[in-house]
This record gives sequence, structure tokens and C-alpha cells, in this order.
Amino acid sequence: MKVTLDWLKQHIDTHATLDTIVETLTRIGLEVEGVENPGATLAAFRVAKVLSAAPHPQADKLQVLSVDAGDGPLQVVCGAPNARAGLVGVFGAPGATVPSNGMVLKVAAIRGVESNGMMCSTRELELGEEHDGIIELPADAPIGMAYPDYAGLNDPVIEVNVLPNRPDCMGVRGIALDLVAAGLGTAKPLAYAPVAGAGAGPDVRTDDAEGCPGFYAQGVSGLVNGTAPEWMRRRLTAIGQRSISTLVDITNYVMFDLGRPLHVYDRAKLSGGLVARKANAGEQVLALNGKTYTLAETMTVIADAAHVHDIGGIMGGEDSGVTPETTDVVIECAYFDPDSIARTGQALMLTSDARSRFERGVDPAFLEEGLAIATRLVLDLCGGSATEPRHSGTPPTTRKRIAYDPARAETLGGLAVAPERQREILTALGFDVEADWTVLPPPARRDVDGPADLVEEVIRIVGIDSVPATPLPRAAGVAKPTATAAQKIESRVR
Repeated sequence: MKVTLDWLKQHIDTHATLDTIVETLTRIGLEVEGVENPGATLAAFRVAKVLSAAPHPQADKLQVLSVDAGDGPLQVVCGAPNARAGLVGVFGAPGATVPSNGMVLKVAAIRGVESNGMMCSTRELELGEEHDGIIELPADAPIGMAYPDYAGLNDPVIEVNVLPNRPDCMGVRGIALDLVAAGLGTAKPLAYAPVAGAGAGPDVRTDDAEGCPGFYAQGVSGLVNGTAPEWMRRRLTAIGQRSISTLVDITNYVMFDLGRPLHVYDRAKLSGGLVARKANAGEQVLALNGKTYTLAETMTVIADAAHVHDIGGIMGGEDSGVTPETTDVVIECAYFDPDSIARTGQALMLTSDARSRFERGVDPAFLEEGLAIATRLVLDLCGGSATEPRHSGTPPTTRKRIAYDPARAETLGGLAVAPERQREILTALGFDVEADWTVLPPPARRDVDGPADLVEEVIRIVGIDSVPATPLPRAAGVAKPTATAAQKIESRVR
């Protein structure tokens, strides 16, 4: 799981340094595997302005530009169709390495005209897939500034090894809340405007109460599916996700931000309503990865009256995928059984970011809020109007009740922690602690099953390094040999 420092601070108000955050994450059981700065590979690229553009004397599709990157005019040959006088973009001087292909720029003659570096496209800098033209920045972008500084790319990326028993930390917010519990700041509330919607919601239902006990959806009509805003693309790119379109990027952003996988269907490509059901033996689906999968009757799918559109909780189908022409969508926010997801993924040998979250267990109490957040983002970034939400089924939100004795922290965990401090830690982690020390884990923590798990939560937040080293008892005197007679004979033979 990757997260940027700036992204973390969208959920936690803290003055902690990067080093402190990294040390704390490892101390509380979220081991940091590495930290990198994505802006480092672009340090040699600067904001530059095209002063003039003239036709190349030997090539119709090339232009000879005069470019100022803060050190005076330089001549650059460029083939981008949008290159023109007055454009502000990103310039790579001789000596810079182009990230997309590893080419080191140098002064060279292109069709007989000297070129000193290049103006760059988004794809060349590995910031997206756009390559039809060079990057265009606002006219007031500071000429000569290092592009990573201007674009906010000097944002450290922290890679965290999230263990299988921590499904709540498969989103940035979950990691941030653990840091809050460790005393590194205060949590910021989830800020979004609820979406009431108007008109009947999408026709959805679940006929598979075991595999998909909760199927929530909301429709949006009259939207425009363009390019996601720069802040969203920047964060997704930093953690290794390719920006595709606003709708797809929204679903990915909510998944990585809040640990809540979603799916969006192009409503124009559906035949009637959507139903979560068991697959028919031999049914097939063309998935978004371009591969066709043959399904078994044990697998949960989302289908309409015509065919399967989604391998439930693992991957959507190509036939109802959104495109730049999509104007009407159905947003799905469902709960899928973790064991069913694991079995289906293993049988199909199909992995995905959604599967890795559903098979660990996403928060079953976050469907309504997750759907509302996704719908709000679609309305804010794509426009359109929303229907009312539609809820089918009942996700498993019943919480466990665990009888706990605070003394177990010392007898089982080896560290004496004051009861009130334990109550404070558990509460900060989202547990409800009643007066008689009956503890209710949050719905997202399906890994917490008994008192030993509560001890682990307390000890890891206080710090495992705080547990005193205690030698095991041993008998007095000189240790006696433990080898048997047969072992002694075998030793001599060897």
C-alpha cells in the first residue's frame, strides 16, 4: 500500500516530520518498506515559455521554437501540433533523462537544424497517457522554476506493508487514523456534501445473500467524462496508478483513499436492471483486462437481463465499461463476502486491487457513506444530476462483544498499561468500550476476535519496543548434555 505524505495530511492534522511518521508507522505494526520522492526523476525539467515558433525549413510537421527556461532563449525543434508562441510548458535541457524511455537529451541536429533539448508531453514524463501534444501550463506559471516544485511532485511516497489482518489500513484514511491513535495528531472529518438525488434510483437487487449481502447504487445522468483534475491525477500517479478518465479515476481514488472499492457502469450499455446473483455454470464475461473468463455456479456476479457485467468484487466487464462518450452511469457500492471473493479469485487466477480489499474484508457499515462520497465526486467533477440512492440487502454490520480485562495487557502482553490509557487507545482506534469493559470492535476490524487481539492493539500503539526483555527461567548450575545415546553414536560415526 502506497501513500504520499500530502495525501496522509488530508486526513490528519499533524506537525510530525516525515521521519517521525515513518518511524511511528513501523513501531505500531505498519512496517514501512521504503520512501521515495517521485519528483526526483523530474528535477532537471523546468517551466518554460515558447517565445516564437517558425516552420522547419526541411520538414512540414516540425517547428523551430525559441524557448526560455529562465536562462535566455534556446532553439528547440518540436513536432507537437499544439506548439506555438506564448505557450508555457515543460522543458528538458541537454543532460536531462526522459523518464518514459531513459533517453538522455543532448544537443543534436534534427533535419539539419540544431535542437537544444525538448518540450515534453505528459506521457514522456510518465504523468499520464496524453501524448498528442506537449504539456500546456497556465500562462502565469513561473518561468525557470523546477517543474516538480511547480506541480507539487516533491511529495514523498511511503510504501507500507499492510498485513492481511489489517483490512482497515488498505486505504489512506485507515493508516492516518492509526497515526492519530499513536498520538501524532488529530483526525480530520470526512468532508463532503450529501447527495439526496431526485427520482427513482437504479433498478438493482441482490439474489445472493451469502456472496453479496448488500448492493447499493445511485445513478447520475447528463455528465461529461473527461480528464480528472490535476490533484487527483497527481496522487494516483504517485502511487503507481494510471489516470484513465474522470469516472475511472474517481473509483480508484475512493478505493485507495478510503479502502472502498466501487464500480461504474455505462447505463446506456445495460439491458434492464442489475442483479447480484450466482453465475450459471459456463457463463462467460469479458473483463476489463481484455480476457474472457468462464464462470462456475459458486461465483458471485453482477448481471443484467442479457449477460454478466461484473465478476463481483474482483473486476468489471468490458461490455458496460465507461468511455469518454459516457453520459449516464450507475455507481455500484456493494459488500461481497471475503471467503467467496478469495475462492473466486483463486479459481480464475485473477487478482485486482478490489479483490485484495474485499477478500480481507471492507467495512460493511460504510456502503451508504461510500456511495454518497463517490456520487458527490462525480457530480462535482463531471456534472449531471443524481437519482435517489437504491439499497438492496443488508450488509453484516452486527458487532462482536468481547469481555476484556485490562490486566491482560500485562499478563499476556508483558507490559503494564493503565486501564484508562487502554480505554483511550481502543477508543481512538474506533472501538466502543463500555463501563464494564465489554469492547465492541468497529465493523471494519473483522480480524479482532477476542481479548488477545485487544491486548495486541494496546501493546502495538504503546510500542512493542516498550515491552521489557525478560529472560526465561533456567536451572542453576552447569547445563547438562541433552543428546541421547543414539545421537552420540551417530555423531561419532559421522
